[in-house]
Amino acid sequence: MLRKTLPAALICFALLACSITPAYAQIASRHFTFRYEFTVRNTDPGQRLRVWAPLAQSDQFQDVKVVSMDGDLPLRKTRERVFGDEMLYAETAKADKPEYHFAVVYDIVRRERIADLHHAPQPRLLRLSASESEMYLKPDRLVPTTGLPAEIAAKQVQGSHTQIEKARAIYEYVFQNMKYDKTGTGWGRGDTLYACDAKKGNCTDFHSLFISMARSQGIPARFEIGFPLPADKTSGEVAGYHCWSDFYVEGIGWVPVDISEAWKHQEKHDYFFGAHDANRVQFSMGRDIVLSPKQDGEPLNYFVYPYVELGGRAYPNVSNKFAFEEAAASMAAR
Repeated sequence: MLRKTLPAALICFALLACSITPAYAQIASRHFTFRYEFTVRNTDPGQRLRVWAPLAQSDQFQDVKVVSMDGDLPLRKTRERVFGDEMLYAETAKADKPEYHFAVVYDIVRRERIADLHHAPQPRLLRLSASESEMYLKPDRLVPTTGLPAEIAAKQVQGSHTQIEKARAIYEYVFQNMKYDKTGTGWGRGDTLYACDAKKGNCTDFHSLFISMARSQGIPARFEIGFPLPADKTSGEVAGYHCWSDFYVEGIGWVPVDISEAWKHQEKHDYFFGAHDANRVQFSMGRDIVLSPKQDGEPLNYFVYPYVELGGRAYPNVSNKFAFEEAAASMAAR
């Protein structure tokens, strides 16, 4: 996996970063603290309690430092083996408190990401391994690569010759046919068939449809999830997650897209094909996540909120609170 590659690949990463960032671009960034806090409520005394929480990590687009880490149970860092997602894990054989509280405070610098789609591909650029290519082309449980999404994709890419042209045609289809709408039921699961039928949903639904269609056309695509930062605020609570996607083109590398943000900010329709702004922080990658250590329940659809098991079963009675503060705003308040 790209996250797991050893230092020998760092040169490739540097080349990739240079190739996808035009020299003339002025890259934006945000420096902020992020507080990830949750409480497991009303536990049943005597039951085994297990807790997992995603752990943000550094990559070429964000620098992450854990400032503090507190919990009513000892926390240890683990890593799942497929996507390289890091997490914090805690457990007790017998719960003996009515509540268990946990909090992690981060110092993060997030950088804008802009792909250079206007220059000729570089044949020697970092290539996906056979196992990576296979992983990002295969279906996920709710993200099929055959059937209706494949049929739609085949129709939409007619007349397109390159992978970039095909990906753009798919992007345009999702943008024009989906509506950002969180009413009713079924949205938010990242269910491609729901998106095909309802033609509405949130970021998971937008990007699941894109990923299904791209993969059906032989274009590797991946799912990333974290939290949004309001562009017009310097501090405050964060109500919920945000997710986005990348697709891979040989000779160019991973190309970012954010179709739900493009839909909400339609003046940035072109920008979000090939860019992620700095108003976000990533916590994990992938779908159908098997945690480390392995959970007793089913693989997680995606992993951005804490996951808790009590007595060997998923336990939903968890209260979450997420907040951020710009580093400049924090210094000014002192």
